[in-house]
Amino acid sequence: MPRKLHPWGEPPWTVDFHPKLQAFPAHVDFAIVGGGFSGLSAAAWLGRLAPEKSVAVFESAALGEGASGRTGGIALADTAGGPLPGLGDVLAGYKTILRALRIDARLDLPGVYELGRSSPAKNSPISWNDSGTLRVVRQVPGGCVDPGRVVAGLARAAEKAGAQIFERTHVHAIDFSKPLRLRVRRQFRRGIESKQITTGQILLATNAFSLELSGLRRSTASRLTLALATAPLSAAQLKAIGLFSRRAFYTVDFPYLWGRLLESHGVIFGSGLVPMPTSFDVLYRDTARSKRNGLTNLYRFDVRRGESSELLCWLEDRVSNLHPALKSVRITHRWGGPILFTGGMRPIFRRHPRSGNVLILAGYNGHGVALSVYLGKWAAEALLGRRELSGWL
Repeated sequence: MPRKLHPWGEPPWTVDFHPKLQAFPAHVDFAIVGGGFSGLSAAAWLGRLAPEKSVAVFESAALGEGASGRTGGIALADTAGGPLPGLGDVLAGYKTILRALRIDARLDLPGVYELGRSSPAKNSPISWNDSGTLRVVRQVPGGCVDPGRVVAGLARAAEKAGAQIFERTHVHAIDFSKPLRLRVRRQFRRGIESKQITTGQILLATNAFSLELSGLRRSTASRLTLALATAPLSAAQLKAIGLFSRRAFYTVDFPYLWGRLLESHGVIFGSGLVPMPTSFDVLYRDTARSKRNGLTNLYRFDVRRGESSELLCWLEDRVSNLHPALKSVRITHRWGGPILFTGGMRPIFRRHPRSGNVLILAGYNGHGVALSVYLGKWAAEALLGRRELSGWL
């Protein structure tokens, strides 16, 4: 029986880790809501730094089905809002974390091209036709990584460190009592299991989802960004389009375009943003059974239909016209992934207004590949009282 296609499409990598099914605990010292880069990084480091403490990760879907597994895999320095005081060297920290957790992420940091339609640098290797002539403006620190390997590697590291990981488990409410209580529901083929779990501290690392839990619904904006991947290109084609150096790229003006080379020598191109619902009511399925069971419809947008499909067609047409070498290139993958945008394009890393024992980590504005893992470790240290939150957070 063929596997059911995800409504957001499928990226050209997989997450080859799924935690074993286990009973819910009655209590944990640390509860992490969100099994993406941030949450899994924090879980791995909590287990390593405080092995005597209990840690549980609750993921509403499968690991990697949200932003972490659907990013384009471009690792960048700093934040989308630029350098911040006290942040430190994100790329160096990211590389150190992957090495410490023994994650083979296929990390490559040769630099990233910034492209523009004016003021090009001398001897630009790229010259594309896209609402003007796109050329390299400058090169910035960064590179590429395999997102599927990072998600799976972080999950294995967290599990090895003693964390329990629960997929298909929706945290639908937090009781800000003493102790804190999570109300969770887990979906099985034959029904729903509900549980109240007490905990000492909580990390909310859900990014574009569960904005009601984190209190971010009115101050942030969720979008679905779109991408496609081509079939492998020849060395001659890569040289012709200026990507033989394997550097990723993004534009500094509009219309926006970003992308990078895959290990297969295919190329990812991304662009376009589709608004997503942020209301808790909108996210619930409009059926009596689902409302009763509390199943969230995080996937109401289908990349094969509506505005998403139209934007993907527009992107595919742009790609085919960027350069003669891409005119007849075959598209092998089409997919989308969520991004949370914040004021000032700065990440959100702070205590919850209703409890100092609840930490919120979200809002990477498209810079989350390295930053989320880097701040996930910082979050673990903050939860253990070993590190303060910086002033800009």
